[in-house]
Parts: sequence; C-alpha cells; structure tokens
Amino acid sequence: MNILFVNPPRFNEIVADNPTFIDEERGYNPPLGLLYIASYLEKNTSHDIKVLDAQVEELNYDDDFKNRIKELAPDIVSITIMTFTLIDVIKTIKLIKEAEKELGKKIIITLGGPHATIFPKETARLPYVDYVITGEGEIPFLKLIKSLEGKEKLENIKGLVYKKDGELINNGQQDFISDLDSLPPPARHLTPIKKYNSILGGSHVVTTMFTSRGCPFKCAFCDRPHMGHRFRARSAKSVVNEMAECKKMGIDEILIYDDTFTVQKQRVLDICEEILKRNLKIIWDVRSRVDTVDEEMLARMSQAGCKRIHFGVEAGSEKILKNLKKGITIDQAKQAFALAKKYKIETLAYFMIGSPEEKKEDIEKSISLSKELKADFVHATILTPYPGTELYSLALAKGIIKTDYWLDFAQNPEKNITTQYWEENFTKEELFKFLENFYKSFYGRPSYIAKSLLRVKSISDLKKKARAGLKVLGIKK
Repeated sequence: MNILFVNPPRFNEIVADNPTFIDEERGYNPPLGLLYIASYLEKNTSHDIKVLDAQVEELNYDDDFKNRIKELAPDIVSITIMTFTLIDVIKTIKLIKEAEKELGKKIIITLGGPHATIFPKETARLPYVDYVITGEGEIPFLKLIKSLEGKEKLENIKGLVYKKDGELINNGQQDFISDLDSLPPPARHLTPIKKYNSILGGSHVVTTMFTSRGCPFKCAFCDRPHMGHRFRARSAKSVVNEMAECKKMGIDEILIYDDTFTVQKQRVLDICEEILKRNLKIIWDVRSRVDTVDEEMLARMSQAGCKRIHFGVEAGSEKILKNLKKGITIDQAKQAFALAKKYKIETLAYFMIGSPEEKKEDIEKSISLSKELKADFVHATILTPYPGTELYSLALAKGIIKTDYWLDFAQNPEKNITTQYWEENFTKEELFKFLENFYKSFYGRPSYIAKSLLRVKSISDLKKKARAGLKVLGIKK
C-alpha cells in the first residue's frame, strides 16, 4: 500500500486576510504533524510511506501538483486541514481526484488537524473525503490502515469519523498520548531538508521540532484544541537525541514549536545539561512566556545554544492582558526581555491589536512597549477570534460577531467568507491602519535599521530582510 502525506499547495485562496507584513519572507517549515504520523507508520508497518510538501517544492500550478500525484500513484492521501486553509485543501482534493481518474485507481482521502477536530462532521461531509481523524493522529491512523487490511474494525477506532451506509459515524476522540518518548522522531528524511529556512534563521538550513505537546495555560484566543491543555513533555535525552540527528542531516538551526517550551524549569535545565555534556553545537529557538523564565534558566539556555526566544507579550496594557486571560504582567515582560538581552538571546515579541475593550491609547501603549522592551523583532497582527476559542464564543454572545460564520463556512466552504475581527471600538479598516503604523513605528526607526544592518551575515540574508523591510514601509518590491 502506498501512503502519501501531503502539505497542500497554496492557491492564494487562504481565508484569513490578516496581514502581518513580514509573513511572505518567513520561509518554509516542515509539516511536523504529518511527519510524525509518517514516521509512526514507518515504524509500525511495512507500507511505502512518502511525503509531498507542495509548498516547499512550490507546486503552485494545477498541472505541477496533479502530475506529482500521478507520478507517486498513492493508494491513500492524508492532508492536514486548518479552517483558514479549507479552500486550498478542497482544491487540492479535486486535483487528486482528477489524477485518480487518469490513473484509473481509487485514492482514499483522509483529513486531520485543527479544523477536523473542531468541525469533524462538517469535514467528513466534504466531497470525496473518506475518513477524518481528530486529535493526535498517530494511533488512529495506524488503526485505520490495519482496518483497511482487515485487521481492525472501524467502529473500534477512537478519533475516527467516517460514513457507513450513508450515515456519518463519529467514534469520539481518543485519549492524548502520555508517553511522547514512545513516538519516533518525525520523518524529516522524506522531505527536501535543505529547502527549509526562515527569515530569522538567515541562510541556515532550518527545521522545526516539538519537545512537548499541550499547553496548561488558557488564553482566551488560543486555537490549538487538537493538542489539549495537559502538558506532556519528552525527556531531555529524547529531545537531544533528535537534535543530534538533525545536526547529522546538515540542519543548522531548530525552531522548537512547543506552545511553551519553558513550562517545567528542571526539564529545560536537563535539556541544556544534555546538550552541553555532548558538546552538541546547534542553534535553537523556542517559544516561551515571560512568566516562566528566570535568570538561571536563560543563562543556561544561552550557554547551550539557544539563540532566540519568541515571547507572547500580546499587549502593553494590563487591562487588555486581563481581558485576554494571558496571565502575565507588563513588569514580567520587561524583566524577561532584559534577562534575555543580558545573556545575548535575541527576542521576538508577539503583539495583537483589536482586543476586547481596546482603545487607541491601549494600542499606543503596545507600540511603546514593543520599543521599550528592545525586542530584536516584533510580529504584530490583528486579533482574530477563531472557531473553538473562548474569544469567539464571547464575540457571538456579545453580538460583536453576529452569526457563527466559521460554522457556516465549514458547512458551506464554497460560499465567500470575510474574516471578522473584534470590531467593538474600531472598524476593520482602522485596525489595518493601526497595524501598519505599528510596524512602521517599530521597524522604521533609524536606530533599528542601523542595528539590523550590523546583523546581516550574507547577501541572501540582506536580500530577504530588505524585501521584508520594504514591505513594512509600504514600498513595492
């Protein structure tokens, strides 16, 4: 059986129209969720497993993608689906079905990911979809394969949604995987490793990595339901083993994509000790919270090769932070950024505008704080209430958003959709203008431009950052 995992091509049909100005230059990241399932099947079956990352291979044209499907001739195709890429996924499935017809063989379509978890039945009703997997995909996908081999009954597979005699069957979600060390590392060897990069990584070959799953914090805007709120962590040895394998593959930098890498201080220190004990020279970045780091931790992380920390600051107003249920303070943010600077760890600060009860002076506080923190990079966006979040439910209850338009879209994705924001005090157009001013105020400072030029390490790095900078300043490439 030939099983193909597909990161779908971009048809420029992504639903969310929320600009972040530097996104086009952020590079390509490997599809970790698919790669984990692929490696799990490689370990537990003898089937032919392949991965097609249409984005990194830049298969943006119908014939290019369809021809690759015909060349690979899969029996099963699995695709990750997010609500804002729903239209792209539907177009991808249609191309697969065109290839199926030309090949003269049946191709089974399975979908998984955040959208499938939030809208399982709506996803299963999409044309040509055979199976939907909710939650973590490794175990239910393996059981689905065994079922297709006649070794497992469909009705016994938790986390599976499917059709039977015209009726939709939802077997309910499976338990989250407790022992993450039992999972093999993601199947990076099935992807064009050298093509992955990021604007922050310069000319480095970059990969992403998970060292934990689940986030114990309950921010009102969080939209990652498929991983759960229970924090589950890999051991330090398991983490560093994977880092070492990445190094052997020629990877220069690892972006650790945990929701919050620094939840457990001792685990972080253990990982650092393991890296130092092995004298492993590799650069790594993490996502963190300003209330989960201290001087001992940051000092050790810096010593062990941590180059950059992404902190979710979100707002420069205590009132807005409280409304978002972020659970941090402005003083904690200032202290965390100062400590990171002390230990020469670069920082990226995430901010959002357009939050509940936010006014112009609150946005101005956020812009001011972004500069006061002396962050090396800022990533700002307009707060978007996504389906399955507390904020979206609140927007519906308060009438900020009039109808459950995400559900309507999931049920009828062919219909046009316009992303809705928290337009309580500002119109969408005003929010976009605030966002543009945020970027120009931060990145347009002469002092910041001068500092950035000192960090440039190559011509290609300069070109990438120049393109991003021109976009921020509103100058066409």
